[in-house]
Amino acid sequence: MRTYKVAIVGTGGIAAVHADNLARTGGRAELVAACDVDESRLQAFGDQHNISGRYLGLTELLAEAKPDIVHLCTPPMLHIDQAIECLEAGAHVLSEKPPALSLADFDRLETAQAKGGAQFSCVFQHRFGDASAAARSLIGAGDFGRPLVARCDTLWYRPDSYWDVPWRGTWAAEGGGPTMGHGIHQFDLLLHLLGPWEEVTALASRQARATSTEDLSVAIVRFANGAVATVTNSLLSPRETSDIRVDCEFATVELSHLYGYGSNDWTITAAPGHEDPVRNAWESQPLELGSGHSAQFLAMYDALDAGQPLPAGADSARQTLEFAAAIYASAFTGKTVRRGEIVPGHTFYSGMDGDGLGTRVLNSTATAATAVA
Repeated sequence: MRTYKVAIVGTGGIAAVHADNLARTGGRAELVAACDVDESRLQAFGDQHNISGRYLGLTELLAEAKPDIVHLCTPPMLHIDQAIECLEAGAHVLSEKPPALSLADFDRLETAQAKGGAQFSCVFQHRFGDASAAARSLIGAGDFGRPLVARCDTLWYRPDSYWDVPWRGTWAAEGGGPTMGHGIHQFDLLLHLLGPWEEVTALASRQARATSTEDLSVAIVRFANGAVATVTNSLLSPRETSDIRVDCEFATVELSHLYGYGSNDWTITAAPGHEDPVRNAWESQPLELGSGHSAQFLAMYDALDAGQPLPAGADSARQTLEFAAAIYASAFTGKTVRRGEIVPGHTFYSGMDGDGLGTRVLNSTATAATAVA
């Protein structure tokens, strides 16, 4: 097993999560460099995590440190251009979400990957760990049966002060609100469990928060396998929780947590008469490795060792980004959106705001709500 040289770009809060989890990979990674435009923050981060290579610019880091993998922990609007620079330089990329602010920007990755011979992956850590793998293998299989009904809730709370950070709450910097920046982790796991989605009917609104984007979205989704799900993304919920429930023919699969989960956060309930096969199917699965960043890092290293495509790679990350775009497109046009519909020339291909349509819809509904109040 190879030890990979890793660099972290952006040394804010999520970077510490990356650094701490890199230390838990059993020597599979060596954190050789960090980069930030804020020198004092960079130096503090480098001291805390014992990083020798410290750079104020990405170009210099790539040329001198020559990392195998670059973790992008910068604000969302920087992800795609930084990813392209890394890929063209031959460094694999693990980018925090969202991977890009639009499908148009994301589709630029294909040329960059081909040019540098490196691969892109997005941080969707909820996919990883033994329990999610077990659930994915059993949903739709004989003992659990085909999935019929599902729900996916990201019910979080953020006060108005959360948007005091200048780049938060704008289409240009974040690409959207909780749909893009918060619920994306949970509905990515839903897509991972249920497979390709077919169509989305959604609404989005600005209910209460001081933001330019939505603070709530709700969608009804039909999947290719026939399952129907609801997806709610909220920043208005004082009792915070993250939940997924999938009702199959013979078993209900439930996950309830907040920002991360272990195997004990899953509950399996059998339909009457199916108790033994359902219990045996679940308990026969390995359920030791929990979810999280380190689980994704280890899966990434295993794929590189084997010369395989990276997990949570560009193709599957695009499916999740397309799903977010479909929520916005449906919410702001009032129409059902089918998978594959948002292509070059579509209003929502180049931005989740739909060339200003989202802003106009949100402003009009917020004004109407204020007038009623």
